[in-house]
Amino acid sequence: MENIKGNIRENIRNVAIIAHVDHGKTTLVDAMLRQSGIFRENEQIQERVMDSNDLERERGITILAKNTAVTYKNIKINIVDTPGHADFGGEVERVLGMVDGVLLLVDSFEGTMPQTRFVLKKALQLNLKPIVVINKIDRPEARPIEVVDEVLELFIELGADDEQIDFPIVYASSREGYAIHNLNDEPKNLEPLFETLINHVPAPQGYMDKPLQLLVSNIDYDGYVGRIAVGRVERV
Repeated sequence: MENIKGNIRENIRNVAIIAHVDHGKTTLVDAMLRQSGIFRENEQIQERVMDSNDLERERGITILAKNTAVTYKNIKINIVDTPGHADFGGEVERVLGMVDGVLLLVDSFEGTMPQTRFVLKKALQLNLKPIVVINKIDRPEARPIEVVDEVLELFIELGADDEQIDFPIVYASSREGYAIHNLNDEPKNLEPLFETLINHVPAPQGYMDKPLQLLVSNIDYDGYVGRIAVGRVERV
């Protein structure tokens, strides 16, 4: 994750996806990866790209933060997929320090849940730019309009200011791989989500005339290069 203060990097966005367990954030990241061209059309990819360890696959949830990136219109979007389960809230807090905005993903039937409240409060305290994604609108029992009202009420309860309450809304089906701005729009692909992301999440900034400083938030391992430190570059 890059952050070049004083020198705005318009070709980069750093964003976290936060949601309650099973609200579809890992499936959404899979769809973003596919549609951004990360994988060839004939390439077989494993489901749930960001759930890489055995326990996560067994339980169907994301426990540890995963980091990936997609490119849309020559803009690199660094994506951090955070845990949506209450048992791993500490991991969420560490990740939020790496980004400039968040995609708050909410199930269009279940609505806001306790972990959604916890993570949103942390994001608002850090003054991160929120984008609300109402997911699973393809479900017969979906109630997106009511869920938007619930999200707005939650923002108010958490003390969000006027700017934070004026959040953009995207309706989506991560399973079907589409997003729309209005419920009567024709669903095609995830372009409305990508456009909202690059237009709403601020580009990172940082100091280019000072020694390198990296705030490490996560450790990963790759069989080829070995141990990898993942974090936010504060200086270059």
